[in-house]
Amino acid sequence: MIYSPFPMRVVSKRAEAPGVNTLKLEFVKQEDHEFFKANYRTGMFGLYGVFGEGESTFCVASPETRKEYIECTFRQSGRVTSTLANTDAGDIVTFRGPYGNRFPIEEFEGKNLLFIAGGIALPPTRSVIWSCLDQREKYRDVTIVYGARTVADLVYKNELDEWKQRDDVRLVLTVDPGGETPDWQDHVGFVPTVLEQAAPSPENTIAVLCGPPIMIKFTLTALEKLGFTAENVYTTLENRMKCGIGKCGRCNVGSIYICKEGPVFTAAEVQAMPQADL
Repeated sequence: MIYSPFPMRVVSKRAEAPGVNTLKLEFVKQEDHEFFKANYRTGMFGLYGVFGEGESTFCVASPETRKEYIECTFRQSGRVTSTLANTDAGDIVTFRGPYGNRFPIEEFEGKNLLFIAGGIALPPTRSVIWSCLDQREKYRDVTIVYGARTVADLVYKNELDEWKQRDDVRLVLTVDPGGETPDWQDHVGFVPTVLEQAAPSPENTIAVLCGPPIMIKFTLTALEKLGFTAENVYTTLENRMKCGIGKCGRCNVGSIYICKEGPVFTAAEVQAMPQADL
């Protein structure tokens, strides 16, 4: 099964930001769907492809609480993603997976949750967010800090509006200086700075962080200033994913194969890796 792609039918396509799209996919074969339902957990990833073009690796953006379909969000950047972006409802694409480990959301129960994401890194975080919000009674306070370069670059705008209106979620939105519009009413500043200003309490709190490497570096420093320990901060290294099963050897960081042992790690685990290889 690990080498066999599942045929998937495109249900819908949604533009999220310039060059960024979300596909909603359904399984063509019931047995493939049953395999996915039995094996998928939030944080896992897959290889999405088009016959004759190849495959690209990115996360499953939909939560484990909604396994009737798969959603994937990606930036159009090459041949495969360009072909995926040009699909229409009814077209057939492929999915291979799910691969990797998961966010241990059962261990998060009874705790406060802090989600931090930047730009196109919201999709893997969104999977965890909805997995927890769909079981909201199991968790305490939920805070989401999300930023992008510009207002146009914010993804899942409808869901951001929904989270903002919920009284059981604290949403902190920001865009980089110069990325605001005249009607922008939220924060202007880089994510680590805005996070420090928001000052979420580290007490009984799990943080889930995803973003470009430079954002993660400075956000980890901000979290440390706020009193978070590296053991209570989780991130995903899905940008290291290649073949998905550790055979090509391109995902290794020192002796660790991210495809096989990740992509989800605590910050403490990441800090113990050879930093030159990251």
